[in-house]
Amino acid sequence: MATSTTGSTVLLPLSHAVQLPIDQVNFVACQLFALLAAIWFRTYLHSSKTSSLIRHVVATLLGLYLALFCFGWYALHFIVQSSISYFIMAVVGVEHMHKYCFVFALGYLTLCQIARVYIFDYGQYSADFSGPMMIITQKITSLAFEIRDGIFCKEETLTPSQRRLAVRRMPSLLEYLSYCCNFMGILCGPLCSYKDYVTFIEGRSLQVKGAEVNGKEDLKYDHKEPSPNNVVVHKLVVCAISLGFYMTATRILPVEYNIDERFQETSSVPTRVIYLYFSLLAARPKYYFAWTLADAINNAAGFGFQGYDKDGEEDWDLVSNLNIKGIEFSTSFKMFIDNWNIQTALWLKRVCYERNSLNPTAKTFLLSAVWHGVYPGYYLTFFTGSLMTLAARNIRNNVRHHFLQSPELKLIYDVMTWIATQVAISYTVAPFVLLSVKPSLQFYSSWYYCLHIVCVLVLLLMPARARKKERTEKEPIAPPLEKANKEEHNSEHNSHATTNNNSSQREETAWRRPSAPPQ
Repeated sequence: MATSTTGSTVLLPLSHAVQLPIDQVNFVACQLFALLAAIWFRTYLHSSKTSSLIRHVVATLLGLYLALFCFGWYALHFIVQSSISYFIMAVVGVEHMHKYCFVFALGYLTLCQIARVYIFDYGQYSADFSGPMMIITQKITSLAFEIRDGIFCKEETLTPSQRRLAVRRMPSLLEYLSYCCNFMGILCGPLCSYKDYVTFIEGRSLQVKGAEVNGKEDLKYDHKEPSPNNVVVHKLVVCAISLGFYMTATRILPVEYNIDERFQETSSVPTRVIYLYFSLLAARPKYYFAWTLADAINNAAGFGFQGYDKDGEEDWDLVSNLNIKGIEFSTSFKMFIDNWNIQTALWLKRVCYERNSLNPTAKTFLLSAVWHGVYPGYYLTFFTGSLMTLAARNIRNNVRHHFLQSPELKLIYDVMTWIATQVAISYTVAPFVLLSVKPSLQFYSSWYYCLHIVCVLVLLLMPARARKKERTEKEPIAPPLEKANKEEHNSEHNSHATTNNNSSQREETAWRRPSAPPQ
């Protein structure tokens, strides 16, 4: 357990008491502080009471304070990366600034990841300064593309989502730093678009949501501001359950036990499959906790409202990063990754996939791998996931229609595909947790690379059926684990398509309750 940190050591006694690394304790403490600060921010610095200038300043200063508390002098990397990127935006012409910002931000992130992994602390899979830098990198690159779309590109050359997100003027330095380093998202994100964030700070969210439906901004529409209290409480309950499960289950079901030689020699194949599934299941609540808490912080500040659903319920999932039900009950590889790290999937789509005409899928997989870091296990997971994605699509297109003849057959298909999906996901992401080359290859060799071989045989022997529906616009494709491959059918049974839950991705979101009278 790590007992040293470049951040604050005030909570070191608590770290010893709960037997967690000090940097993880600092992270959780700062996020809980951010939650309280978010409630205060919404109550006392509401846009109706305070100018957007004050809201930007306070959000930025609080964010930098949290960064300093968690990471100490390492937080300077956040300032350096953000500042140089802004200088590039201001100096380089809008025609090419997105390229320079992309190369610099991603390159700076990669250098920091290399230094952290191979120079300072290899294998310490804990809270670290490169995590926030990954989010800042997403924000910098997204904003650079959005500014270019809004100032340089012609409307007819943009996709509908690019037009909605286009930024029509260069942000001020304060607006930019507030977007990159605000207290709501500096430690764990999630990514949000610059326009959504500035709209929230300026208090124009309700009017803009109305404009998305009505075609114009209704400044005079008197609509009661929705309260996030209930959804914040719900998400905090999910956080508590996830944290409790993680604190207990991961100690009982360590992923590393999958490569224990005695376990491999003495256990039957069904036992090993069952343990593999439950050990990877026990590893996921860590992400559930962190991402749901980050979502709750944004909601508590009043950020994240995107209208009402078909039942008239408030929808606060604008920046949500996952759908737990969709993950755990997924019946296809696609459905699983559609509901995992949703905002990263959108980022990969916006800055890479839909902007490349030559091998966009391969480039998106590569970008995702580089962005995640330099642990070899990441690259093994992405390579395996790409095979799984392509093979699963072939199997689905060739087999699924045979099981649609009756509800009974469809139920059988769903049960079979759920089992296959959970096993395939566990097999795929094991190296992501094991990190290093040796344990990762030891894991795959203990399974004789069986699913790799099956995937290759499927791709070679099973015909790739043509899709019934033609696409008029590229759909988002993002690499496995953290991304969603969108080239499959949109008619996925029970698919929780939360990847498109961002308001800029959903034109059909109703701003007003269905029962409200039309204006």
